[in-house]
Amino acid sequence: EVQLVESGGGLVQPGGSLRLSCTASGFTFGNYDMTWVRQAPGKGAEWVSAIDSGSRVPAYADSVQGRFTISRDNAKNTLYLQMNSLKIEDAAVYYCGTRIGGATSRGQGTQVSVSS
Repeated sequence: EVQLVESGGGLVQPGGSLRLSCTASGFTFGNYDMTWVRQAPGKGAEWVSAIDSGSRVPAYADSVQGRFTISRDNAKNTLYLQMNSLKIEDAAVYYCGTRIGGATSRGQGTQVSVSS
């Protein structure tokens, strides 16, 4: 069974930083591309970032480019999202996800709140 568990969310002031983690189990983590998606209250899901299995080609939404960094440690089965210079509009529930055999899996999410 694929399991993804996000952590690291919290309340931060504008301009602050957070590092999200996503611990994976139930599949060979190092073989699959991974993504971060976020959803703010009353809004649809927004793709944030993705990284291929070999960490060669990270990709970012324009809204986070230059502020967020995605990375992974395949030995630890863990995906990360370093978020710097956070803005109020970054507040959302952040989910990590992957697609295996045509099925999309994601975790339960971690809440990021940005407020002064």
